[in-house]
Amino acid sequence: MMHHPFTASPAPSAPLTLTSLRRAPLALVLLAALLTGCATQPGAPGGGNSNGSNGNPTLSKSTSPDGQLQAITPGEIASYQIVPTEPPKELWERIRRGFAMPDLHSNLVTDREQWYASRPDYTIRMTERSSKYLFHIVEELERRQMPTELALLPFIESAFNPQAVSSAKAAGMWQFMPATGRDFALKQNVFRDDRRDVLASTRAALDYLQKLYGMFGDWHLALAAYNWGEGSVARAIAKNQKAGLGTSYSELNMPAETRLYVPKLQAVKNIIANPGGFRTELPLIENHPYFQQVQISRDIDVALAARLADVKLEDFKALNPSAHRPVILAAGTPQILLPWDNALVFQRNFDAHTQGQYASWTAWVAPRTMKTSEVAEETGMDEAELRSVNKIPPHMLIKAGSTLLVPRSEKVEEDVTSHVADTGQVSLAPDVVLKRTTVKARKAETVASIAKRYSLAAASVAEWNSVSATAAFTRGQSVVVFLPIKAGRHGGDKKVVKTKRR
Repeated sequence: MMHHPFTASPAPSAPLTLTSLRRAPLALVLLAALLTGCATQPGAPGGGNSNGSNGNPTLSKSTSPDGQLQAITPGEIASYQIVPTEPPKELWERIRRGFAMPDLHSNLVTDREQWYASRPDYTIRMTERSSKYLFHIVEELERRQMPTELALLPFIESAFNPQAVSSAKAAGMWQFMPATGRDFALKQNVFRDDRRDVLASTRAALDYLQKLYGMFGDWHLALAAYNWGEGSVARAIAKNQKAGLGTSYSELNMPAETRLYVPKLQAVKNIIANPGGFRTELPLIENHPYFQQVQISRDIDVALAARLADVKLEDFKALNPSAHRPVILAAGTPQILLPWDNALVFQRNFDAHTQGQYASWTAWVAPRTMKTSEVAEETGMDEAELRSVNKIPPHMLIKAGSTLLVPRSEKVEEDVTSHVADTGQVSLAPDVVLKRTTVKARKAETVASIAKRYSLAAASVAEWNSVSATAAFTRGQSVVVFLPIKAGRHGGDKKVVKTKRR
């Protein structure tokens, strides 16, 4: 917070009151009104400072007089905080003004400061990448009255890479696990993954962080829970309470990754607060929106959308990372994000587009369980391309009801329905290879008992041996059966591979 840069005049003989103000010069009246209406007393709710010593999760707010005006003596003037009236011109300053979490001081913080400061190229790449997303995140944090330090959390989670995927399958800028993403309404299907979506994942992350703060009443513990899981943090707190130990972030027994998690954020916060002190240069990020939402009414190829917006394909994908297929389905993703100055360009070009279809791809639902060669023939695709576009490994069957991306013919006029766009999934099963084998019948063996012994259909056993389904075999008689080749001889395709609907 900023303090008003003026020096108090000599104290009058009596405090200012409403009666004395009526007799005062106009300038003094305005000054008293300014101090009464805009000042926030130290320690009042919402009056957090830059080092967050009060730990209040909300941003600092001005207060207005409630009821009768209170007397203010000149000696009290210097202790009041004045709300700045001019917004900062660059976003880093805006973030600094919203710092409201208590600082963490430890050797781990110092270690992480040195780590980031000794890697200026890495820091520059992270901060430059963040320039597309930070304004939106800060806007959302301020709207929710949350500490703006949280806008720096994607530096720790993903280095602000919305396409990042961890070894544990966490994805996106905010690194949501599949199940947690589903808990916070992030759709994950064959056409899109909202864990990568800039708007949806930010909304979900802030929802989750607010929930965790409500559970633990402490931002450091909330962040630990975001990394480690709320159940793990709750159990660690309960364990310390039972042992008569403290329950702050620094006192809990936690994994090394979580132990380092808040120090990393604190280190980045310290560098953002004082880049010169760490010999770090932050890229200029102006304090205005980088992108805006644009509605789309038709399915459209990703490449065409970028071209109509006059945006490089990699820049388009950076703003629309949830579209992990070459086409965007309007029924599932009715809006795209574009750089602020390109939104109008896209709309004009979209409306004027007359050269062919908007989308060269569409969705196709398998009517039955089929081999990839059969699907390729039915959809007019090359089998290798079919596998590549839909990420289908070798030796797998496409199960009935699976939704695949296939070329859209000129005869197809209707776009993909919302049901398919929202629920599309691919289910695969091993394409089992059978080998002709002969086995010896046991005493009193029948077609039914042979079938049961090898988990086969009795009708198949009867057909293979040209006998009736009720036929019996003599002991030692050779019986023909077709058995699956073992996984080790067939490339290991034994388990079902399935893309979950999330």
